[in-house]
Amino acid sequence: MNSKTENAIYQYWDQIQRGTVTVGKYIRLLYQVITEGIESGRWFYDDRLADNAVRFIETYCHHYKGKLAPQRIRLSLWQRAAISTIFGIVDATGKRQFTEVFWLVGRKQGKTLLAGAIGNYMAYAAGEFGSEIYYLAPKIDQADLCYSAFEFNVHAEPELDAITKSTKYRGLVIAETNTTVKKLAFSDRKSDGYNPMFYCADEVAAWPGARGLRQWEVMVSGTGAREEPLGLAISSGGYEDEGLFDELMKRGTAFLNGNSREQHILPILYMIDDADKWDDLQELRKSLPGLGESVSEEFIRSEIDIAHGSISKRLEFLCKYCNLKQNSSAAWFPAETVRKVFLHENEAGEMVPWNLRLEDFAESYALCGLDLSQTTDLTSACVMIEKDGALWLFSHFWLPGEKIQEATDRDGIPYQIMIERGLLSPSGDHMVDYRDCFRWFCDLIERYHIYPLMVGYDRWSAAPIVQDLKAYGFHVDSVNQGFNLSGICDTLEALMQNGTVRSAEDNDLLKIHFMDAALQIESNTSTHTRKKLVKLTKNAHVDGVAAVLDAMCMRQVHWGDLGDRLQNAG
Repeated sequence: MNSKTENAIYQYWDQIQRGTVTVGKYIRLLYQVITEGIESGRWFYDDRLADNAVRFIETYCHHYKGKLAPQRIRLSLWQRAAISTIFGIVDATGKRQFTEVFWLVGRKQGKTLLAGAIGNYMAYAAGEFGSEIYYLAPKIDQADLCYSAFEFNVHAEPELDAITKSTKYRGLVIAETNTTVKKLAFSDRKSDGYNPMFYCADEVAAWPGARGLRQWEVMVSGTGAREEPLGLAISSGGYEDEGLFDELMKRGTAFLNGNSREQHILPILYMIDDADKWDDLQELRKSLPGLGESVSEEFIRSEIDIAHGSISKRLEFLCKYCNLKQNSSAAWFPAETVRKVFLHENEAGEMVPWNLRLEDFAESYALCGLDLSQTTDLTSACVMIEKDGALWLFSHFWLPGEKIQEATDRDGIPYQIMIERGLLSPSGDHMVDYRDCFRWFCDLIERYHIYPLMVGYDRWSAAPIVQDLKAYGFHVDSVNQGFNLSGICDTLEALMQNGTVRSAEDNDLLKIHFMDAALQIESNTSTHTRKKLVKLTKNAHVDGVAAVLDAMCMRQVHWGDLGDRLQNAG
């Protein structure tokens, strides 16, 4: 096995750590995860497989457009590191670890060139007998871009050209391995019959919503009989919402944050971190790793000047060069941040829960949050108590009694165990009886002598319980849970990271909700990026986080009037 100094992954990671290359948070996190995984035995590095891929691309693949055509490709370190990760990281059986790759990188960074080259390698050197290679896009002209890069390499190399035939209906055919290579404009009418060894989705940020996601899922489901299939989605930023781009971004960032059970998705996310610095060349190196090589600084400066003079051009620049999709979603909390909320180090050096009780905070002032449910969803309430500089959380959940088994099967969460642990209460039959939630708030005062100064609630079906809370004497305030809570989201994240926010009890249900939280990020013509809480996946729940945000909002909005009492310093 090669030494670390000869390994492109470690070479790149070393440069990242020393600051000799500028990368964004997700690329730094990616190579930290990869190298730590190698060191821990989570996966393994096969230098032979990595070197084979790099050597093939640099031997058989060519630039097919521009001043460098038809020269052979010479991979930069960031490209060699990515190729080595895709093909050189293997599991304990020696098979490739990653079967889906989401490669996000700015315009003019060689996406199409590399997509063609990777397809060449899969077709001629790393495939199976009867391999099917597909280049996909909503329209055939778009699919033809990567396909043309593939085809150019075939005809530029006599060794490849000699064993390849072009056919009218099957595309390119390599007869000796019965391999076919085709370009496809996806169609709702054809949802099966594919058995891909390699499939490439070009500019997925422009794929139309549900239709694009469906086509990707069709390809993924068709790989079941393959030993080591590979799906590659390439893109810069874009405009389509709730489609394949958002799905891969959420899944990929969850993997990087360490709060996903997925092990086979590889997110290579080159994007700027600070939207306010969209016109700063140093920041742009995070989304344009080939700046100064594949594209000149002079050209980018010219594009920046144009963007400054036009709102529409600035939006395009943010999408295509910065990779800030106008509306995108990403996993919110890294696993380490969530651990800080729920665990602390005891005297023996062990990480343990705080295991505090509401009784421990008697005669304290507090703030509360309430996230009300729809029919089958959880309802969550929390109380936030400040003590000795820490913000302590107690959260409780309710679920309709007749829905518990259905929710357990759907969510994969043992809700009956959560009930036995006192974290969740069955309420009503088919809908939560909000009187149970009201009783929980009353118990804070009557049983535990904790005095909420304000209750923040969302506006969904809130009228009945809000009337009861007001009649009892609670002060309440509505919270519109949308992009207007961007600042609250930032505050909560910062306080979680520095250890100020703590879960007083060992609440696994709240922990799951934190792990399932994502942020929808909106980049527009204003100077600030806006964000709001969303679910990481369709079946995920974030009600517990929403309730915490409601309480945090009360803290921010009413601190001027209530801050002295909320500190519980007396």
